[in-house]
Amino acid sequence: MESLIPIINKLQDVFNTIGAESIQLPQIVVVGTQSSGKSSVLESIVGRDFLPRGAGIVTRRPLVLQLQFVDKDDKSIRDVSEGTMNLDEWAKFLHTKNKVYADFEDVRREIEAETERITGNNKGISPEPINLKIYSYRVVNLTLVDLPGITKIPVGDQPLDIEQQTREMILSYISNPNSIILAVTPANTDFATSEALKIAREVDKDGRRTLSVVTKLDLMDAGTDAIDVLCGRIIPVKLGIIGCVCRSQQDIINKKSIEDALKDEVIFLQRKYPSLANRNGTTYLAKTLNRVGIFYIFLKILLNYLFFYL
Repeated sequence: MESLIPIINKLQDVFNTIGAESIQLPQIVVVGTQSSGKSSVLESIVGRDFLPRGAGIVTRRPLVLQLQFVDKDDKSIRDVSEGTMNLDEWAKFLHTKNKVYADFEDVRREIEAETERITGNNKGISPEPINLKIYSYRVVNLTLVDLPGITKIPVGDQPLDIEQQTREMILSYISNPNSIILAVTPANTDFATSEALKIAREVDKDGRRTLSVVTKLDLMDAGTDAIDVLCGRIIPVKLGIIGCVCRSQQDIINKKSIEDALKDEVIFLQRKYPSLANRNGTTYLAKTLNRVGIFYIFLKILLNYLFFYL
């Protein structure tokens, strides 16, 4: 079943190239406010620093991120002509054709350049996606869509209707009944007022295709914890609630590696939430997304089959 995900990824590339927007494929859509920790979650899942960083709205175009697991010893997927035979990890953009990116700093720069090519440098946004495929031994097979963070007030050169633009873009993706909504909420805010869950409920009232990620567990006020939230006692979420501890901005400035951050996350969860540690964390999140993604792909194929033959 897991082999279906690379096939879906290839179909998605074809549809994006020919502009067949009416064909709705299963995908995981990441939704959250600015500074909610979306980028840190994605980089932890990938195991690499590759996303633009900065103040304000950084993600200004949808990033369709296709992850493909490649075993270090598997030469079948590598290509001599592309120079990937001796690489453990590499990336490709749809818009740069067969160009291979072995340095993930170059991936970050290309995302920034391609973003500014369409949106300019005035912090505006565009619904035109950037398609990035990452091959790595660190990842599980997944397709994720990272969207601009939910914002309320335009800052600097942002358009006055930036909130409405962002909202419409998010709704255009999560309204797809085949999408899985990954709603990201920081633990140091009131979970009951989560903007990500609020917009998810507009299109998924029963929460059947919403999975919540609670970030920044380590930044909660002293004397408080997230046990009630993680156990679903505040707001139940059908696909589950998973807590994560990602790198802070200071960690990134100090060049703390993702490997060290993942180790510290495990230690923190075992110390602070020993009874819940095995059902939380970035590694568990990636495996859950992979499992849920496969289920939705299988369900979509089954429903299409029944519709065609019955």
